[in-house]
Amino acid sequence: MTLPVKLSPHRKKRYLRLFTALRKRKSAADDVLAENAHEAIFAATNCLDCANCCKTHPPLLEGPDIKRIAKHLHLSEASFMSNYLLLDEDGDWVFHTVPCPFLESDNKCRIYDHRPKACREYPHTNRKKLYQISDLTLTNAEICPAVAPILDKLAAELHIP
Repeated sequence: MTLPVKLSPHRKKRYLRLFTALRKRKSAADDVLAENAHEAIFAATNCLDCANCCKTHPPLLEGPDIKRIAKHLHLSEASFMSNYLLLDEDGDWVFHTVPCPFLESDNKCRIYDHRPKACREYPHTNRKKLYQISDLTLTNAEICPAVAPILDKLAAELHIP
């Protein structure tokens, strides 16, 4: 799988039509279609070939993430936060460096079993009511090479031109 590129205007318009259709339909069946598209594309995707998400965008960390990772690293929460985190402009905790400080040279995650919820759920394409995060999904399509094929598959199944 190739690295993501900027979405063409045509593709972006198609995805906007897709999100509009999903928003109008508000169907649980569409959630199943999105989940199936996500599973199908990720079955053929090796994230270790890319790791662009880890290299370019720090995840948001919530309280449970901070507790879990600090415990795994045998650090106090305060020590973990001072050594690895910062408050971003939105007031969210994120890793202070990009790429992720836990990304290894082979693209493996040193804290994979303890990684933040945002990492576990990324790129969020199997989320119910995907239309609610359309802006985030369009952003992620330019970060993760699996997102556009997922959206293409979903659009094709819903006959979105």
